[in-house]
Amino acid sequence: MQQMKPIHVVGGGLAGSEAAWQIVSTGVPVVLHEMRPHRMTDAHKSEGLAELVCSNSFRADDWEANAVGLLHEEMRRAGSLILSAGDATKLPAGGALAVDRDAFSAEVTRRLTDHPLVTIEREEISGLPPAEWDSVVIATGPLTSPELSAAVREITGEKDLAFFDAIAPVIHRDSIDTSIAWFQSRYGKTGPAGTGADYLNCPMNRDEYEAFIDALLAGEKTSFKEWEASTPYFDGCLPIEVMAERGRDTLRYGPMKPVGLDDPRTGRWPHAVVQLRQDNALGTLWNMVGFQTKLKHAEQVRIFRMIPGLQEAEFARLGGLHRNTFINSPRLLDGALRLKAMPSLRFAGQITGVEGYVESAAIGLLAGRFAAAERLGRQMSAPPNTTALGALIAHITGGHLSDGASSFQPMNVNYGLFPEIEGPQTDADGKRLKGKERGRAKKRSMSVRALADIDRWLADTALTIKAAE
Repeated sequence: MQQMKPIHVVGGGLAGSEAAWQIVSTGVPVVLHEMRPHRMTDAHKSEGLAELVCSNSFRADDWEANAVGLLHEEMRRAGSLILSAGDATKLPAGGALAVDRDAFSAEVTRRLTDHPLVTIEREEISGLPPAEWDSVVIATGPLTSPELSAAVREITGEKDLAFFDAIAPVIHRDSIDTSIAWFQSRYGKTGPAGTGADYLNCPMNRDEYEAFIDALLAGEKTSFKEWEASTPYFDGCLPIEVMAERGRDTLRYGPMKPVGLDDPRTGRWPHAVVQLRQDNALGTLWNMVGFQTKLKHAEQVRIFRMIPGLQEAEFARLGGLHRNTFINSPRLLDGALRLKAMPSLRFAGQITGVEGYVESAAIGLLAGRFAAAERLGRQMSAPPNTTALGALIAHITGGHLSDGASSFQPMNVNYGLFPEIEGPQTDADGKRLKGKERGRAKKRSMSVRALADIDRWLADTALTIKAAE
C-alpha cells in the first residue's frame, strides 16, 4: 500500500507539538520543522520542543469555576500531549497547574521523538512552504521569523498586528530570607500537586510598598526601537512598572494583592505581598509571580532587592521583553483555521490571536485534528461554542465582537466567550444563592454543559476519522 503523504507542521512550540501529536494519533504521519538550535530567538534558551519562555504555570486547574481549568479538562479528554506532559511534571502551585519547565519540555520532546510517525527536521522555513507540501500547519508562535511574516503579509495584503510580552525573573531559593517570607497558598488552597503552602510570600507594609512603587516608576527601562514604539501591551501580561503607572494601588489589587495571606509574624494580611512560585522540580528556583518587566537588568536587581525577604536575592534569570505578532484571524482564517488566500496553510497557536500557553496548545490541538481529518478525506466541524475549545475558535474566526475584525486583539479563554446560561437560583437545600455563590454556580453549570458537549463532539469526530482509516 502506498505510504500516506505527511502533514508538515512548522514550529515546535506548544501549539506545533500539540498539532503534531493530534495528527499522528489518527495514523497520519507528520514532519515537524523546528528552527532551533540552528536559529535561536530572543526568548528561547534551549532546543527543546514546547519550551516555556515566560511563566511555568498553566494557570487555574479548577474546571468547575474557571474557564482555563475547563479548557484543561477538555484537552485532557481530547488526548492532549501538552496536558499529559504537564500532569506528568507538575509542581506545587496552590490551585494552579505549574510544571518543571525543563522536565516538561524534555517529556514533550521525548514523546514526539519516539513516535514512529513523527519526523523532526531541525531547519528554518523561510518564507512560504514549498508548493508540494499540500497540508501545512503554521505554528511559529509570537516569534515568527521576519521572512515568514513578510510572506504572509504579501499573500494576504494584511499587516501583522503586534504587542509586547514580558518575562518574569526567577530567583535562587537559597537566597530568599524565610525568616520574613513564608509558605502559604491564598486561603491555604490546594491544587493539582499542592499542599496549601505552595507559594513563598514576601510582605510589605505601607511605607515599604510606597517606596517600591516610587522605585518602579523612576527605574530605568529598556528603550524601544523606532519600529516598536507604537506596539501595545497585552493586558494579561503587563510589565510590573506599566501597571504601577496606572495608579499607585493598581499592584495591590493585581499581582501584589494580600488577600487570603496571613503573615505569621502579625497574624494579619500585609499591605501588599510579592508571591513566588516554584519553578523546577528540585525547588531550587522560584518565579516572581506577575513580575514581568522591562526594567534594565541592573535596575531589576536593585529594585527587587527592596522587597522584604529578597534583600539578598540571587537571580537565575532576569526579566525581559519580546515582541509578539499575531495575524488578523477573523479576516484571514476560515472556521477550520485555513488561510483563505491559501487553504493548504493552517495557522495554530498564539499567532492566531489567542493568549496563553494552554490556549495556544488548544488551537494547535484543533488545527491538528482538522488537518488529519482532511488528509483522511473527511470533514470535521468545530466544537460547539458552548465548550472552551469551541469558544476559543469562535473568537479567533470572527465571533469576538460585533463590529468585525477591525479591533481584533489577543484573548485568554474566559466565560465571556461562552453562550449565556441560566444558572441555578438556589442551593441543594433550597436556599437562595447570592453574589459570588450564584456566580460560581452559574460557572459550574456552564462547565458541566461544556463537558457534556465536548464528549459528544469527541465521540462524533473520532468515529469520523476512524471510518476513513
